[in-house]
Amino acid sequence: MRVLGVDPGLTRCGVGVVEGTPGRPLAMLGVGVIRTPAEAEIGQRLLLIEQGLEQWFDTHRPELVAVERVFAQHNVSTVMGTAQASAVAMLCATRRGIPVTLHTPSEVKAAVSGNGRADKAQVTAMVTRLLRLAEPPKPADAADALALAICHIWRGTAHNRIAAAVAGQAASKPASNPRIREYRR
Repeated sequence: MRVLGVDPGLTRCGVGVVEGTPGRPLAMLGVGVIRTPAEAEIGQRLLLIEQGLEQWFDTHRPELVAVERVFAQHNVSTVMGTAQASAVAMLCATRRGIPVTLHTPSEVKAAVSGNGRADKAQVTAMVTRLLRLAEPPKPADAADALALAICHIWRGTAHNRIAAAVAGQAASKPASNPRIREYRR
């Protein structure tokens, strides 16, 4: 399975592609950061993020996309920018018919390091180790994107199987008989 992880941000949007399956060694196929100038208009910045993501989709052809779920912080403008960048990533994937899954930061940290409260240094160290990299990916946004992809490979596949089973169960239920009407008082 090939997963594109996206650590959304308006100034730095981390991207990383990991290939693998649960229980097998993982391989990093690419990692980077899409940058936008802080002084540019918001629309221009979002366009630059979209163009950068489209290049990643074209180059790496991911099967799935894992995006960090935006959570409320004290700085509303930071949250808004992060949410907007996240929406661009989801839109790019959906336009191509690629499933998107959102993972919380604590879920990603727990999946990669075993500790939902791990700091950035711990996450980066584990990403470096799990992917057998010669040096840690930089900046932290890039390492976080790889961690999202790893998290999805390890945890997202179980969620996908459960969702497929639920959908299959719903599809196998007999349809209601249109001749039988339900009367309510």
